[in-house]
Amino acid sequence: MRYVVAVAETNSFTRAAERCLVVQSALSHQIARLEQELGAKLFERTSRRVRLTPAGAAFLPAARQCLDAAERAAAEVAAAVGEIRGRLAVGLIPTVAAVDIPAALREFRRRYPQVRISLRVGASEDLVDQVKAGAIEVAFLGLPTTTRPEGVEARELARDRLVAVVAPDHPLAGESSVDLRRLSSEVFVDLPANTAGRIQSDLAFSAAGLTRDVAFEVTTAYLTSRLVEQHLGVAMLPSAYAPQLTGVTTVEVIDAPARVEYAVWSRVSRTPAATAFLAILGIPAVSGPEAEGPR
Repeated sequence: MRYVVAVAETNSFTRAAERCLVVQSALSHQIARLEQELGAKLFERTSRRVRLTPAGAAFLPAARQCLDAAERAAAEVAAAVGEIRGRLAVGLIPTVAAVDIPAALREFRRRYPQVRISLRVGASEDLVDQVKAGAIEVAFLGLPTTTRPEGVEARELARDRLVAVVAPDHPLAGESSVDLRRLSSEVFVDLPANTAGRIQSDLAFSAAGLTRDVAFEVTTAYLTSRLVEQHLGVAMLPSAYAPQLTGVTTVEVIDAPARVEYAVWSRVSRTPAATAFLAILGIPAVSGPEAEGPR
């Protein structure tokens, strides 16, 4: 199953063998034996490409689940004898400010060097789906105050309001505060439509009876600040994250929308590595109402 997953992900028997640290003939032989046992071909092989057959596409998700289960089982055994092993896949949005993820990962690696760490950056709603699917163990995200993560355990970390981000010589840069009506006349740099971070701003303008022009849709705070710095638009970002920006100025927004930062993890199976990582951050990995955190 591990060989099948490797071939499916690399589209190559040669690269899969290199990843699995075996000779290609051994990998090919084992897959052929598996295909014989299953009574179906898993891959279509030509001189130019390798791709999954319909049978292979059906087999792949279950193979991944079996490998994940085997990895979790080994990690649980190690934890029972006092060792933390396996993997720790962490997800986060680019503007996390409530916790210092790089520092926490450094400390985690120091304490548990046998755990393989990986990190993924994405949108809040996508990270929740990945936690539910078991693709990542812990995620850090931000949502409007009217929304809570669904289908996962969640711990509220902090609440924050958005601030306006403008170029240093923008007419608003010298103001102590601004409101949404004034901002609505500006061109905006924001997250892609229908993402949680974008929705909170869209709802705020809509509730005030206002519309705005979002001409630049980007996925990173760095690119947002660079576009703002070049006078291509203004933006709204969390006030707790804003001090990390350079080359721009922030202005308080009187009627700004707020967001809540959460840590989330699986309701179904929390790995020993995930529990250990949450402990480093001082987050009790408990279930039920007590996991919701302060209101």
